[in-house]
Amino acid sequence: MQTRHIHRFSQPHLGLLAGCAAIALMSTMLSQAALAEPTGYNQISYSVNASKEVKNDQVTATLTKQAQADSPKLLATELNSAMNQALQIAKRYPSVTATTGSQNTYPRHNNDDGKILGWTGSASLDLKSNDFTAMSDLVAALQDTLVLQNIQFGISKDKRAAVEQELMIEASQAFKDQANVLTKAWDNSGYQIVSVTLNTEGGYTVQPMMAMRSTMNDAAGVPAQNFEGGDSEVKVVANGTIELLPWRK
Repeated sequence: MQTRHIHRFSQPHLGLLAGCAAIALMSTMLSQAALAEPTGYNQISYSVNASKEVKNDQVTATLTKQAQADSPKLLATELNSAMNQALQIAKRYPSVTATTGSQNTYPRHNNDDGKILGWTGSASLDLKSNDFTAMSDLVAALQDTLVLQNIQFGISKDKRAAVEQELMIEASQAFKDQANVLTKAWDNSGYQIVSVTLNTEGGYTVQPMMAMRSTMNDAAGVPAQNFEGGDSEVKVVANGTIELLPWRK
């Protein structure tokens, strides 16, 4: 017959055991924290980057209307009418987003006595689209009454975010690879990361353009331009500091 031994602990004994377990756990955590805490010595700061050429898939453009009038009211009427007409034309191109931009009004003074001779103003229309053909046609249609100020080619938000995620992984791996190289170069056993930041770079390619007026008569309108968006570079830079860990004796 086997005899089972049952050990019963009183409440004080249970409290003592729990206290010992807590102390042991805390000691382990403190030792791990002390190991991970940078000492401030043997630290190296450096940066690496990962980049990629990406085909531009978005185009933006700004067109403006400038006018002069004898009174602010007449000036506002002319500018507002031009913007309203432009927005109506833009509605024919649903793949293009059209928004009203800045509007400025200021007086024109007589150089001799400073009296106001009239008013000058401008209003702008901002366009954005992933459809290069539709954008080209709309810009041409609007130049009967508006002046093209600039065109910018760039990467759409979703496409850029996907590329940046890819490059963040590449930059992070490059940072770790460089850390391993430095560890071996300085004959240390390993390293720990003190700090690291990831920053993105790259943006739109701005192409300032004069108004593309046709050499034909006004009735013929302005010919559409063939857009070539080109490429943009997207870059992620990893900046950080590592601490080299010496060999333990």
